Amino acid sequence: MSILDITALRADTPACHNIIHFNNAGASLMPAPVYEAVLSHLALEQEIGGYEAAAHAQDKFDSLYTNLAGLLNAAPSEIAFIENASRAWHMAVYGIDFKPGDRVLTHISEYASNYLALLQLKKNKGIEIDFIPSDSTGQIDVDAITPLITPRTKLIAVTHVPSQGGLVNPAAEIGQAAKTHNLIYVLDACQSVGQMPVDVQSIGCDILMGTGRKFLRGPRGTGFLYVSRRVLEQIEPPFIDLQAANWTADHDYTLQPNARRFETWERHIAGQIGLARAAEYALGIGLGTIKLQIDQLSQLMRAELAALNGVKVHDLGSNPCGIITFTHNKIAATDIVKTMNHHHINISSVQLKNARLDLDMRNIPALARASVHYYNTEDEVRQFIDIVKKL
Repeated sequence: MSILDITALRADTPACHNIIHFNNAGASLMPAPVYEAVLSHLALEQEIGGYEAAAHAQDKFDSLYTNLAGLLNAAPSEIAFIENASRAWHMAVYGIDFKPGDRVLTHISEYASNYLALLQLKKNKGIEIDFIPSDSTGQIDVDAITPLITPRTKLIAVTHVPSQGGLVNPAAEIGQAAKTHNLIYVLDACQSVGQMPVDVQSIGCDILMGTGRKFLRGPRGTGFLYVSRRVLEQIEPPFIDLQAANWTADHDYTLQPNARRFETWERHIAGQIGLARAAEYALGIGLGTIKLQIDQLSQLMRAELAALNGVKVHDLGSNPCGIITFTHNKIAATDIVKTMNHHHINISSVQLKNARLDLDMRNIPALARASVHYYNTEDEVRQFIDIVKKL
């Protein structure tokens, strides 16, 4: 679809008739073609057996690599299927040959699981963590990166779109700084892939990970990893199996010559087929078209919320995306979620444990989070705002 056909898209999303789904940053509603791709393969496994079904569906299985490569402007050999984005992050970053005293640059908006892993690397490998300051809008201050770089700085690891708000960090500008100083650049793109164009060549990242369940509208339990050919040989996967390596002699092996070295042989085959179909579905609509619709809906919701008495919008950055976070001066975020659920509207909340560095600095104990997608409508936004008014 080159032009957004909202009627067709909502017809592909049957739950739109029963609920208003503003929890796309948590897990989007799967479109019918993705659901059918997963279900049909499970049916085939039931009918002829798991191994046999995988062999029968090899083309659908392999299409993941070409579809995600097309989505990210990468080579298929640079794509790996991983069961989730956190494990994808672990497989790449834990595989970097860190020495005691090596330094990593990150930002207070970094995703909780990623930062916890950095803390473990600090404890076990002796790395040091340095924080890039924020600019006046709250996003990463690119001009502050170079003064922080030392001869021991090895890695920049940041989140493109943090889960605790609409912030979009300047990924391409960070990539230019990483390239200038020959640093490995890791970008967590869980919340950006599927809601906006993400081009690894333009961004300049060496490693990128994402998930199926969020804005890409794929099945849960699916994720992916991009590792550029530039850094592939610099990374030793923290563990391997017969998918990741070839057992070449009794006491020797060779790693796969591409990103498949980060995979494991056993995986959710139906999920991989569903993820491939989700990437194809997004490509069919067009990421530019998707971003335009999400931007329009999020700007409307943000403006309407900001106009309400007792409500404060907390999104940072110069151009916020489709994740809208807010607080009410009398009602806790979790209670707002419960009220919305009562009215068949799905939203979520962000707690301190999910983004401790960021929320602690802003003195925010919790946020209500609504996240729109292209299959949502302005009428749904207004229904949501009407309920917030009545809180």
